Amino acid sequence: MRILLAEDDAKLNETLTYGLTQAGFAVDSCFDGEDALFYGEQNIYDVILLDRMLPYMEGTDVLEALRANGIYTPIILITALGTLSDKVTGLDMGADDYLVKPFALEELLARIRCVTRRPHQIVDEESITLFDITWSVNQSRLIGPAGSCTISKRESALLETFLKNGETTVPRSTLLLKVWGPDSDVEEGNLDNYIHFLRRRLKSVGSRLTLKTVRGVGYCIVRPS
Repeated sequence: MRILLAEDDAKLNETLTYGLTQAGFAVDSCFDGEDALFYGEQNIYDVILLDRMLPYMEGTDVLEALRANGIYTPIILITALGTLSDKVTGLDMGADDYLVKPFALEELLARIRCVTRRPHQIVDEESITLFDITWSVNQSRLIGPAGSCTISKRESALLETFLKNGETTVPRSTLLLKVWGPDSDVEEGNLDNYIHFLRRRLKSVGSRLTLKTVRGVGYCIVRPS
């Protein structure tokens, strides 16, 4: 799961980034509202943690701009402004949750779990299932009809993206951003290599799912006909 953290307090930013990374998340962090909007508009994040008072562009303005642009990623506002009217305003503007500083990392993790629950997805806190495979999130293990195998961090991010998009084609640019992040200068050939690795993983566990190349666009996961 990839998280965007927008927090201008350098020490808190570093502390939260470390804690979230230790909890198993991929974290991209920034320190001002303009960068938060730019990163958020890439639409590659599972959750956005947005400080309300940011330089150059306030968090509430970032929130409104993202929602206006059709970005419906769960957003948790994190702020020192804790009055009832502040909370109501933030939630009415489109935030999914509102967390007042100071807070414990355990509470933040619980709120992340809460806002990422979606009843229409076959997703829980431990696994994602599609057709004949299950990906165990905590163990980074792919399970299929013929057995199971562990997969790498990048293979996990790639597989998660395909599983959450079903049989919808995922553009190459989205996969590169989702797996390597917006600041990476990774070559596109690396994506092809990891697609090859993931195809072998699916075959090794006996899955009948295939990763189809959509020429000039990207890839999609396909059930057997």
